[in-house]
Order: sequence, then structure tokens, then C-alpha cells
Amino acid sequence: MSTVKVGIIMGSDSDLPVMQPAQDVLKEFEVACELTIVSAHRTPDRLFEYARSAHQRGIQVLIAGAGGAAHLPGMAASLSPLPVIGVPIKSSNSLDGWDSVLSILQMPAGVPVATVALNNAKNAGLLAVQILSVAEPELRIKLLKYKEQLRQSVMQKVHRLAVEGNIKADQEKIRKEEE
Repeated sequence: MSTVKVGIIMGSDSDLPVMQPAQDVLKEFEVACELTIVSAHRTPDRLFEYARSAHQRGIQVLIAGAGGAAHLPGMAASLSPLPVIGVPIKSSNSLDGWDSVLSILQMPAGVPVATVALNNAKNAGLLAVQILSVAEPELRIKLLKYKEQLRQSVMQKVHRLAVEGNIKADQEKIRKEEE
């Protein structure tokens, strides 16, 4: 892994268990990333500096996770020319996570934030890989292999279910014949 291409930011270290899967996915695809805490409310100057300078440091995509009022993704998007992927987090003081979801989804026109499902940083990591793959054919090849593995996994389950279903049907048929 070389130059950092994806910045993963979160409002608090309590968000780390939710955000870690984004970093895990990026490592799996061999995409260099950094992970750090940038609180929109407690360290606004840090947020401004981080978001404004990320592209100058070679970062190409930002993933921002936040709970509660969840201003981090939107503020990062307002300050940076980079695509921002928002991860709403169900925090300890949240309204079942809906506050975070709606805060990140309801961005005003002109300040887009791509938003994944509640606590789904894995999809944020995959979306970052897909964004980068537009300009990196080797990543596209890895993504195609990943999607083929997903397909094969489902087909194995389909086959297993069909076999198990047939076995159960055969067992039921034999039981009825014995009666």
C-alpha cells in the first residue's frame, strides 16, 4: 500500500467498532487509508483543516461516520471537493439511529453526501473502492472478482437449500408411505 487514498473520519472513538469494517474492506482491496477522529462539534478547527487539505495530501475519497446530530459528513462535504460517503451511526443517545440517518440524508442542494445504511461502514468502504475503480482498472478487476465470489456464495446456498429441501421432502414422503 502506498499513498493514502481514503480518509476515514469519525466523531469519537466510540464510533470505531462501527467504522472499523470500512478500513478492513479497504485493506482487503489493498487501498491505503487513514482512520482518525475528527469531531464536528468538539474540534471544529480540526475538521476544517482536515477536510480542506485532504485532497492536497492525495486523498481521493472521504468516509465520515457520525451519530446523533451527525454533522461530520455534511460539514466535510461542504469543505472538501472530494466525494464524501456518510455512515450514520446509532449512538448511545440516538433516536434509534434515525437522527443520524436523516441528518446525513437530508443535505441541501449543492452539498451531496453519499449515504449508506445505519452502521454499515463495510458498504462505505466498498463504495469508496468502486469510486476509485473508475480510474484504476486493477481495482475494477478486484471488484469483479469480489462480486463473483458473492454470486458463488449465494449459488452455493441455493444448491444447499435445494438439496436439503429435497432430502426433507423425500423423508416426508417415506414417512407418509410408512403410515
